[in-house]
Amino acid sequence: MTVDPERTAAHATPPQAKGPRMFGRFQLLRLLGKSDLTMGWWVIDSRNGQEFMLVLPRQQPADTAALAQWMSRARQAGRINHPGLAPLVEVGEQDRWPFVAYDRDGQATLTEKLTPQGLPAADAARWISQALAGLAFAHEAGFVHRDLQPWQVCITEQGFCRVMGLEVALNTPVAQDLSHGNAALQQQRRGAERDVLAAGLVLHHALAGAPALEQTDVAHIIAQMPPLGREIVRLPWSTARPIPDPLRAIVNRATDRQERQRYRSARTLARALDGWRIADAEQGGGPLALLLDRLRAVGVLPGLPGSTARAARMALMERERTSELADVVLDDPALCFEMLRSVNTAQVRGAQVSGAGPVLTIRRTIAMIGMDGVRRCALALREWPGPLNEAAAAELERLIARVKHVGLVAQLLRPAGYDAEVVYLVALMQNLGRLVVQYHFPDEALQIRRLMQSAPAAKPGEPDDPGMSEEGAAFAVLGTSIEDLGQAVARHWGYDEEVLTLVRRHPLNTTPHLGDSDDELLRATASCANEVVDATQQPAAKVVSALQHVVQRYGRSLHVGLRELQLAAQGREITAEEHAHPARPAASPAPRAAGPAAAPAATAAASPARGLPPAGLGAARAQAQGVRH
Repeated sequence: MTVDPERTAAHATPPQAKGPRMFGRFQLLRLLGKSDLTMGWWVIDSRNGQEFMLVLPRQQPADTAALAQWMSRARQAGRINHPGLAPLVEVGEQDRWPFVAYDRDGQATLTEKLTPQGLPAADAARWISQALAGLAFAHEAGFVHRDLQPWQVCITEQGFCRVMGLEVALNTPVAQDLSHGNAALQQQRRGAERDVLAAGLVLHHALAGAPALEQTDVAHIIAQMPPLGREIVRLPWSTARPIPDPLRAIVNRATDRQERQRYRSARTLARALDGWRIADAEQGGGPLALLLDRLRAVGVLPGLPGSTARAARMALMERERTSELADVVLDDPALCFEMLRSVNTAQVRGAQVSGAGPVLTIRRTIAMIGMDGVRRCALALREWPGPLNEAAAAELERLIARVKHVGLVAQLLRPAGYDAEVVYLVALMQNLGRLVVQYHFPDEALQIRRLMQSAPAAKPGEPDDPGMSEEGAAFAVLGTSIEDLGQAVARHWGYDEEVLTLVRRHPLNTTPHLGDSDDELLRATASCANEVVDATQQPAAKVVSALQHVVQRYGRSLHVGLRELQLAAQGREITAEEHAHPARPAASPAPRAAGPAAAPAATAAASPARGLPPAGLGAARAQAQGVRH
C-alpha cells in the first residue's frame, strides 16, 4: 500500500500483521532520521531488490508548480559531482511527495556510527572535513543544504564521507523566485553560513557523543543559539574520549555565541580541520608539514628591499669589514634566519664544528660560512615581497618593524654582561612563528587578528565581548599554534631542544618560574621584551596596567620596574642620573612600537655592540660569569 511519509515516520516499526509498509514501489525498512524539515528512510526497491536511502521533505510542495520547481532544483543539485557529495540515483515523486534516492551500497550514516562515547577525534575531523569540502563545492555552485543532520552524513565502506539531501528541504518563496536576484543571493549566502554552523554542531555531536542542548534536530539547536536565542554551545570538558585543545578550539569557534567569530564558509572550516589533522599526524611531520612545500618554494621570508643586494656586495669586499657586514645582516630578519639556517644544518655543523653547540650570532656565522656563504645566502632569498599582494606585504613590513623593535627592547633590558647580539637574535627567533604565518598564510593571519579583536557590548553598560587569545585564534584558523609552527621551523634548521626552549616565549597564561641560569635569563629577557611591545599595542587606557603586569612577571629576575619598561619601549635606556633620582612614572602610556617609517632608527639602535666577543650561545654564558644579576 502507499502511505504518507509523514505518517510512516511516526511508525518506523509497524506490526508484522499489517505487512510491509510501502512508499510507491519502495518497501520502507527503517527510518534513518528525521527533522522538522526532512526525513530519511532505508528502503528496498520491490522491482529488483536494490537498497536505497530516500530523503524527503516533511512538507509537500504547495501546488504542481512548486513541485515541478522542487524537482528541477533537486536535479540540478544532483548534477554536482564531488567526492564529498553522495551521487544522486533518482529524483522522483509519489502521490505529490517528492524524494531523492541514493544507493545504500554498504554505506552507514554518521548517526549509525555514533556511540555515547563519541568518535575518535581523528575520524570525526576527517569525515566532517570531507563533508565540508563537498558543501563548499555546492555553495560555490549556488546550492545549499538548509537542513544538515548527522543522519544525512554517510560513510562509505572505504571510510570516505559524503553528504546527502542537498536542496531537499523546502525553500522560502523569496529564494525560489529567481527574479529576486539580490534577495536570492543574500538568502543563498545565509543558507551557506547556516550549513557551516550545522556542520560544526554535527562535529560537536560526533566528538561529545551526544547532541548539543540535548536536541537531536540541528535546527532546534540553531534556534536556541544567538542571535535567535541565548544558549551557549561549547564542547564539555568531561568527554569519554580526549579532545585535543586545537580541535576543541576549532569546534567551539564553529559554534561561538558571537556570530562574527564563527566560520563564514565551509572551506575555511575545512582548512582549519585539515590543518589540525596534518599537524597532529606525527608520521606526516607535525606542524612542519603545513609549511615544508612553501618553505621550499618561497623560502622562510623575503629579503627586505635593498638589504640583500647590499649584503651580497659587501661580501665581495675585504674580509676586515665583518662587523659592518654583521650590522647589515642584522637589519634584515630574513637574511638573519637564512644564515642561521645555513650554519645550523646538521651537514654544516658536522663538517665544520663537530662537537660544537648551535650557533646564535651572525658574526660567528660569517666566520664559519665565509664571505662566499654570506653572498649565497643573500642571493638565495626571494625578492621583496615574494608572492604577497600589496596589502599582505604592508602587513608583513609592519610586523618586521615590530619584531626589530622587540629586539631593541630586549637589548635595553638585558642583564649586564650578556651579548647584545645573542639577546637580539633570541628575541627575533621568539617571533619566528608570527613572521612565518604572516608570510606563508596571510589570509589566515588576517583571520587570526580579527578573532583577537574585542567587540562592543550588545547592550549599554555591559562589558565588551573579548576577542580570542592568539593561541586560541591560531588553533581555530590553522589547527595548530603559531608558537608550534615557529618551533617546527627552528627544529627543521637543526636546533636542539636546548635552543628550542630558549626561543619559546613564556606562556601568558602561566606564571614564569625563573631561575638565574644563563638560558633562563636570556629566554626571560626576550619574552619580557615581546610582552612589553605587546602591551604598548593595547588601547591607551590599558597600557600602564599591562606594563605593570609585565613587571610582576619579570621585574624581580631582570631587576626592572615600570620606568625601565616605559623607557625601553621608547628605545631609551635609563640613565645613571635617572637611577639616582627616579622620576614618578609617567601617567601617559608608552608610545606604540615603531612602524615601518621608524624602522631604520630602531634598527640602528638595535645593532649589537661591536666590541663584544663574537660567539654563539656559549659566549653569552661566558660573559655572564660573575656579572649575573
